[in-house]
Amino acid sequence: MGKDTFRIGTGAGFSADRLDPAVDLVRHGALDVIVFECVGERTLAFGHRDRQADPDRGYNPLLERRMQVMLPLIRQHGTRLITNMGVANPQAAAERTIDVARELGINGLKVAAIFGDDVTGQIGDDAALLEPRCPVREIGRRMIGANAYLGADALLPAIEAGADVIITGRVADPALFLAPLRAHFGWAGNDWPTLGAGTMVGHLLECAAQITGGYFADPGVKDVADLAHVGFPLAEVTADGGATITKLPQAGGMVSLETVKEQLLYEVHDPQRYLTPDVTADFSTAHLEQAGDDRVQVGGAGGTERPAQLKVTCAFDGGYLAEAEVSYAGPGAQARAQLAGDIVDERMAAVHGSNAERRIDLIGMASLHATALTYPSESQDIRLRCAMRSSSREEAETLLWEVESLLCCGPAGGGGYRGHVTPSVMTYSTMIDRGAVKPRCEMLVS
Repeated sequence: MGKDTFRIGTGAGFSADRLDPAVDLVRHGALDVIVFECVGERTLAFGHRDRQADPDRGYNPLLERRMQVMLPLIRQHGTRLITNMGVANPQAAAERTIDVARELGINGLKVAAIFGDDVTGQIGDDAALLEPRCPVREIGRRMIGANAYLGADALLPAIEAGADVIITGRVADPALFLAPLRAHFGWAGNDWPTLGAGTMVGHLLECAAQITGGYFADPGVKDVADLAHVGFPLAEVTADGGATITKLPQAGGMVSLETVKEQLLYEVHDPQRYLTPDVTADFSTAHLEQAGDDRVQVGGAGGTERPAQLKVTCAFDGGYLAEAEVSYAGPGAQARAQLAGDIVDERMAAVHGSNAERRIDLIGMASLHATALTYPSESQDIRLRCAMRSSSREEAETLLWEVESLLCCGPAGGGGYRGHVTPSVMTYSTMIDRGAVKPRCEMLVS
């Protein structure tokens, strides 16, 4: 490893990821940067929902706990922290991070908030949605927020200004990693092959333990050692965009050609044209090589000019989601649970006049396969789950009432009722011209 190698690690791969592997990486990984990637489409929508309920919220609910642990560590080890934990409210997230720093007695910490991804006011009723292939107006629900996927260039001013912590909203996952690589190596914004290579590194790291054996593990098929203490990945990146993917030697899990290949293809619909805000990446030319225990060298990815438009996630108010469950056990449990579900479905329609979207699952049989018409075998342990989405809270609560009433109204043997009603969200995608999105940076100091 030469002096020009840049060490970058993953501190989180989704909103509720573990914290202890990130702590270990900063303590023992000699990292230049650690990235907490915490935003998906649903978490972004939930952020808008939370911010509407409280203008001081809308950021990742684990931000305070993470910063209380991480800020002293990054100060001690000279590691920059980059994260999208700002979700729908980067300003409040940055301000809360400054508060945490002051509470910990950390003076002079520079925290940058990145804005510009919120394009709610620019998405009109005529905007064409990609998934249902209809304009926004035909969704028939209130849009609560819309965010464009920013690229690495949105983060560069904060890096150049020396920010210790950079907090964003919706930035494309690999861009969180590409930005510090661009800044360190001086990659030009139109060096498409190198940006494609750097984007591949970011894509490999963005899901944390997925590449170190976590989501890879399948006992008896793909065994992974010490999964309870699986480590998060780090990359040793060189100036040409090549990298070695590895983990701490004492951490559980594994880094192999197989784990890296699985992550390389994760959520990539076209490996030759992986669209990001920074580059149209080409992973089809990538080469991977096992370079030692838990060390895989990657390189050879390329890229062409970035897209002219940016993807936008549009979040809609999904009304209320009612979920109610009850268990059936012993001989005939499957038939009794099936009858109970049929009763609930019939009564919601015939007695209560509900035409809201409902779903009834027999958990323990084939509930994850919603299109299955028959069940493969008899089970003596079934959990009936009834769910419904409604614009009316009263109608949602009626479903809970009906499921709980099964305990005496039958069929026999039901028990362990549990039910709740929660606000729900829906997300769809559209596109926006790149020139309409204006990222900006604001610096706060503790």
